[in-house]
Amino acid sequence: MLSTLSQIIFSLVIIATFLAFMIPVTYRIRIILKGKKDARFHHIIKRILDAITKILFQRCTLRRDRVWTGFIHLFIFYGALTFDTMSVNHILEGYIPRFYLFGDGYFGLFFSFIVDMFAVLVIVAVIYMSIKRFIIRPEAYKTTPLDSAVIYILLTTVTLSYLYFEIFSIAQHPGTERLSFIGAPLAQMVNQTGLSASALSFHFHFSWWLHILIVFGFIAYVPYSKYFHMFAGSFNVLVRNEGPLGTLEPIDIEHSEVFGVEKASDYTWKDLLDTFACMECGRCQDVCPAFASEKPLSPKMIIFNLKRHLLDNGKKYIAGKQDEIDALMKETVTEGEIWTCTTCGACMYVCPVEIEHIPKIVGLRQGQVLMESKFPAELNQFFKNMETNSNPWGIGFSERADWADDLDVKLIKDHPDAEYLLWVGCAGSFDERGKKTAKALVKILNKAGIDFGILGTEEKCCGDSSKRLGNEYLFQMQASEMINLFQKYGIKRIITLCPHGFNTFKNDYPKLLDLVPEIKKEAAQHFKDIQIFHHVQLIHSLIKENRLPLKKKTEQLLTYHDSCYLGRHNKIIKEPREILNSISEKKIVELKNNKEHSFCCGAGGGLMWTEESLGKRINHLRAQEVIDSHASTAVTSCPFCLTMIQDALDDKEIQDISAKDIAQLVAECI
Repeated sequence: MLSTLSQIIFSLVIIATFLAFMIPVTYRIRIILKGKKDARFHHIIKRILDAITKILFQRCTLRRDRVWTGFIHLFIFYGALTFDTMSVNHILEGYIPRFYLFGDGYFGLFFSFIVDMFAVLVIVAVIYMSIKRFIIRPEAYKTTPLDSAVIYILLTTVTLSYLYFEIFSIAQHPGTERLSFIGAPLAQMVNQTGLSASALSFHFHFSWWLHILIVFGFIAYVPYSKYFHMFAGSFNVLVRNEGPLGTLEPIDIEHSEVFGVEKASDYTWKDLLDTFACMECGRCQDVCPAFASEKPLSPKMIIFNLKRHLLDNGKKYIAGKQDEIDALMKETVTEGEIWTCTTCGACMYVCPVEIEHIPKIVGLRQGQVLMESKFPAELNQFFKNMETNSNPWGIGFSERADWADDLDVKLIKDHPDAEYLLWVGCAGSFDERGKKTAKALVKILNKAGIDFGILGTEEKCCGDSSKRLGNEYLFQMQASEMINLFQKYGIKRIITLCPHGFNTFKNDYPKLLDLVPEIKKEAAQHFKDIQIFHHVQLIHSLIKENRLPLKKKTEQLLTYHDSCYLGRHNKIIKEPREILNSISEKKIVELKNNKEHSFCCGAGGGLMWTEESLGKRINHLRAQEVIDSHASTAVTSCPFCLTMIQDALDDKEIQDISAKDIAQLVAECI
């Protein structure tokens, strides 16, 4: 097709395009590699297969939060794959006249139809996305409008220039139309105009060059745009977190010089990769309770601003000149952002490319607390209470088991062979509503004949709030004491009253076993064999095994609020619903945001102990969903959620709706 001279020029264009693409990509890779080590390649075969299926079948975008947008994204995704394939054909055609990658068989015929079909669908997708971004303009789409415009223009011109070439390719070479339903009739119209052979040849060659140069221009532009998520995002899916969303890596306090995050180089390479994987879709922002309640935090902007910081200071990071770079909390992130995150995980759950927002925010909290001693003023008392009495209220140890004075509850120290340790937690021990839940659970355990005991005055806080508020040192101190105590009494199974304790024991403590010197080796080995249960799991199994006789069913209309740390973080979704269906005369009603998409109560991430002074109150937003459900009882499985929802209902002066823990309802039915 091309003359020898044209082929030489074309080869130079290919090399120039390759360099134009690889130079900025290499720059970004070098920045990413300045992050700390993070083992992300275990189970590599499984990771690869999962990533391929997630990307190929677009499970990452086909979510219920944006059904139509996800569906439209299919057009762009599969259209890009189709036109990328044809670009390979286009390049080879420059060296091999009339080359067709798929031959003249049935697949070749089929692919010619697919190309034209996706040409139409890509244009439809561009029109849809342009209207949404530039006319409807939702809040989530308001970053980099120029970049979006350039991408839409390039997608359109790549598609139209291909059709231009296809038309004149068929007109120039009759019989090559195959199943092209756009190119074939238009080529026939061109031939009917009586264009000369030289004119046809000119358009054929010109359209070929026009299309390939636009494609190459697009390739060169990709690293500078959010379209780079095609590459960085795909790799990010491969190296995603395979554990629960609520898992946070511990700090090696013994061997670390920096505790938490001060500068971007204190993040892991995966954290830095996240910034380049972001497609700026804003799904994380849409579901963030802090953003919804008009607080300064947007998970999207945390990632977006971190990427800009990396690109602005990339040369210094690469050269190891971190001392010349300002701390992230000075210019890139604000205190209002990091101290309004509830760590609910909604942002991470909906992210199509597996970006991990929570570790970045908690990392910055750790840097502020441990390195700068900067945190909200009310946390001074919280940390002091934790250090002196190991509970948020600062109530003395001697009162920790007072809630059980009128109950026949044994202490583990007097009954070391108990089948279960009932971990009452701070709320169950000291909070009035939490005490009611603890007593209800005791009634259930006794009725089912469960052999259990409590630690009583020896129990201390699990450390969840300390960890998520950034005080990793305090958390590790609390955790090591409890792990050693579990081994002392030979604890085999633990029932928790609170999802935060459940998550901490199940996901955070195991990461400390080989890290914290204060944890005895035999205690670490013992903890690995302990089974952890949330009370919802145990009650569910007791009912399912007919070990808990239900004497009556409630006539209340129930709705269930999924605790973030039980549902989204640890995927305990169906069990509480099956419990409620077994004890209720009526079918439970679902809240607007439910199951994995549940809306946070506002207390997670340690914010139970801070003042919510910015924007609206998150618990008020959730309580409104409860009110709109017309249920008479909002059921929870978390003492924090119970407090937040009931307080919000009281604030709104709602008298005909109450909040109860699921254990209370079950206890009423036995």
